Amino acid sequence: MKSSENKIELLAPAKNKETAFAAIDCGADAVYMGAFSFGARKNAPNTLRDIEEVINYAHKFGVKVHITINTILTDSELEEAKELIKKLYEIKADAIIIQDMGLLKAAIDGEIPPIPIHMSTQCDNYLPQKIKFFNDIGVSRVILARELSIEQIKQIHAENPELELESFIHGALCVSYSGQCYLSQYIGGRSANRGECAQPCRKKYKVINESGNILAENYALCLKDMNGSEDIEELINSGICSFKIEGRLKDTNYVKNIVSYYRALLPDKTSSGKSFIEFLPEPEKSFNRGFTNYFLRGRTDCFNPESPKSRGKYIGKVIEAKKGCFKLDSDSLISVKSQDGLYFNGEGCLVNKVVNGYIYPNKRVNIKKGTKVYRNLDTEFEKLLSRQVKRQIGVNIDVKDKFIKLTDEDGFSTQTELLGEEPQKPQEEIFIKQFQKTGESEFYITNINIESKIPFMPVGEMNELRRKLFTELIKLRLESYKNETQKPMKYVKYYQDKVDFRANVLNKEAEEFYKLCGCEVTEPALEKKRPERQIPLMRCKHCIKYTLNICKSPEKLSLKDEFGNTYPLIFDCKNCEMSVISPS
Repeated sequence: MKSSENKIELLAPAKNKETAFAAIDCGADAVYMGAFSFGARKNAPNTLRDIEEVINYAHKFGVKVHITINTILTDSELEEAKELIKKLYEIKADAIIIQDMGLLKAAIDGEIPPIPIHMSTQCDNYLPQKIKFFNDIGVSRVILARELSIEQIKQIHAENPELELESFIHGALCVSYSGQCYLSQYIGGRSANRGECAQPCRKKYKVINESGNILAENYALCLKDMNGSEDIEELINSGICSFKIEGRLKDTNYVKNIVSYYRALLPDKTSSGKSFIEFLPEPEKSFNRGFTNYFLRGRTDCFNPESPKSRGKYIGKVIEAKKGCFKLDSDSLISVKSQDGLYFNGEGCLVNKVVNGYIYPNKRVNIKKGTKVYRNLDTEFEKLLSRQVKRQIGVNIDVKDKFIKLTDEDGFSTQTELLGEEPQKPQEEIFIKQFQKTGESEFYITNINIESKIPFMPVGEMNELRRKLFTELIKLRLESYKNETQKPMKYVKYYQDKVDFRANVLNKEAEEFYKLCGCEVTEPALEKKRPERQIPLMRCKHCIKYTLNICKSPEKLSLKDEFGNTYPLIFDCKNCEMSVISPS
């Protein structure tokens, strides 16, 4: 298998095994997916049988499979999670992604097998001290907070040069620092730290001042989606070893498009094979709320107060609006089709028909001349995406001294003697034709070199020989695949002496972990007991004062939701942060 040294991993999300296969076929070097429990996306579970299928398929290409066990756990769930990890180790999962410190304690104490430990972004991996703490413990990888800048990542890498650093590169953004969002739990008991977030950040709010005046009424906490494609080179140079695409709830076509897009942008992959696709990847054509590189280069226009819906790709401005139809300035360039989805002014519609350049929507819409229109469902593109994608490994064939030898792109080889009668006429042309028929196999032929006579064989025997050699080569690749192991870990001093509910401690073992690291847990997770005081329900890098162009203003602001609940906002201008506070 290919060495991953000095190469960058493209890590793709998978809701289920079908999506995982698609991600692998489109060129992912690794996929991450949830098991049947304890994943931060409760609506994306998978059975052990399905995960094992994905692992067996992935390892043919040297692709890794990471399993998310990144919720906080009760005492009984912790024991179940340990048993799950043992089973994942048995089926050769490559890593587990965790948040709960009780699981980290189990790994340090040797209660689970030595599967590589990746610390989830749910651990609030923002402060350099936190990341150094995990590095000193000896974890295999830390998944960084999305809010970090390139310069901050460089600093973290400089202080932890041997630690693997994973960074999100594309997909939806949480407005709160991951692991530090309690709004969904506070409102309705659906905990983001237990995979049940109700996404209150995608709801509409009124922004009010102390006098009760409404300064804005919009989706004040809604962000655009991340697209860091223009920052790849700098992120690599800053020390990132794995680029992660968000989206374990996204459909297969989304994953195909986005994985293919980043595969084309990244340098040498850590896995093997070539993807054969029939579409030109375009991120704008898949679900997106507009794009931002978030805080990679400092504060940017990352908010989307208009709508949490998918915007899609810009296709033109309205030049004429009539009753029941409208026309775009670019209709000669953009081929809008019946059943395409359009987005404008925070709303959307489907296209009933297009006649002489006039677009007829499926419902009455409020659209005027000059309105910008986006297409968020391109039916023709979706059809292309739905076609089969093949990933195949290059194989060179040598025929010499009555032996045939197959050698793949990673140097794995198998050979056998060519048996058959003396040919009455040359067989080379027939042989080449039959061996190039790789079909649905995991291989494609890069070259056939023939230096000796091909004996006579019926075509059926040639095909059977090809299949036999391909099967042997795959078996050899799988037998040679080596899972990495987690190096021994140890307890080290935590960078704080005390932690409160924001440490998300839900079980006794997590509390004991902090104690062994010289840190007192003063109160349990919010999911266990709500503190009897006002508390921060969100800590955000996104700032509403910045969006209103009143940065550093002393004015006090609050959010009011559709039910009349008011949430005070606290602004930390020194650290350029905003917190959403529980009602008094």
